[in-house]
Amino acid sequence: MKGPDMTIAATDRSRAPFACHPSRSRGRRFDQPDSAMRNAFQRDRDRIIHSAAFRRLKEKTQVFVAHEGDQYRTRLTHSLEVAQIARTLARTLGADEDLAEALALAHDLGHPPFGHEGERVLAQRMKDYGGFDHNAQTLRVVTKLEVRYPQFEGLNLTWETLEGVVKHNGPLLTEASGEGDLAWAFTDYDGWRELELDTHAGLEAQIAALSDDIAYNNHDIDDGLRSGLLQLEPLLELPLVGEIFRRVEKRWPGQPRTIVIHEAVRDLIGVMVGDVLEETRRRLDAARPETAEDLRRLDQPVVAFSEEMVLHLAALRRHLFAHMYRHYKVNRMMSQAGRVMRDLFDLYLNDPGVLPTDVQAGMQGAGTAESARHVCDYIAGMTDRFAVEEHRRLFTVQGYF
Repeated sequence: MKGPDMTIAATDRSRAPFACHPSRSRGRRFDQPDSAMRNAFQRDRDRIIHSAAFRRLKEKTQVFVAHEGDQYRTRLTHSLEVAQIARTLARTLGADEDLAEALALAHDLGHPPFGHEGERVLAQRMKDYGGFDHNAQTLRVVTKLEVRYPQFEGLNLTWETLEGVVKHNGPLLTEASGEGDLAWAFTDYDGWRELELDTHAGLEAQIAALSDDIAYNNHDIDDGLRSGLLQLEPLLELPLVGEIFRRVEKRWPGQPRTIVIHEAVRDLIGVMVGDVLEETRRRLDAARPETAEDLRRLDQPVVAFSEEMVLHLAALRRHLFAHMYRHYKVNRMMSQAGRVMRDLFDLYLNDPGVLPTDVQAGMQGAGTAESARHVCDYIAGMTDRFAVEEHRRLFTVQGYF
């Protein structure tokens, strides 16, 4: 007996006319037969989830180095939270949920170990070799470094997913920045011009970007209070955050502090999601895009916070920077992380013989640009734990004895 037409079942969803649609995808760089059970964007999502780079996110720093405690967010748990918010926004706005989820899950694949400190060190070490940017590195991961198929390098994702990975924070080619400002990992991909870097990304990528903002602002409050780096009383002075916490305390008097924090963070996420929905609908009503291409060529993104919410978030970010991200305990941890990254990069580049045999195969001599880029790829793919252990092996006598 003939089974159900799974292709139709997998793609038959209501979408806004300006959303991306898997049946109208611009396709993959390397042709592959369609799946009978999953549409193009669902396959992209699954390829991302099954990638080695995605698994390694479980031990990459969000704010706290991964080994400091298993209760804090890592890049992996952060990406999962972003994906859940992105699906909610996409469903409500008539965007493609699967593409929004895929982009949310992929957005941090290019992050090196130790969070923004790791990125800062690699950018500094790579400044003479084309620079480093974690979005560009994500493109490199999904188009080259993931080797899983006999026919091609990378994951062979759709054009829409690659575009969203690269442009979810906005156009890369503007009046202020030209092709010469692009990190080498962008231009090393021979199809980079096809990604139309002078336009905004599609609706789903814009949703993933705002979902990232919502997720990290709220889970940093949660992790900061849990760790003791943040104190609740100063947070209550912030305009939006203080209002939400006081509302929760009034609604649930006498509850343990942990319950109050969880309820307040949950409410904050809801308020921010609601704000994005309202502002996005206002912008869509004003712009009236009829197709995904119309939306890409607008002079501003359509998925956005309201002006009032932007001010609230700016106040929150200033508070988090002053009291959490620049806390002396975090500074000490990041100082050590930076030393690990610098030591490893310099040693690998100047003495390639210490690298594993399979990694040495890509080196082009000590100190060369090609070798620097190869070293950069290798270090960027490390987890926090592996980088710390590798540093111990290479810089302490006890490492190999």
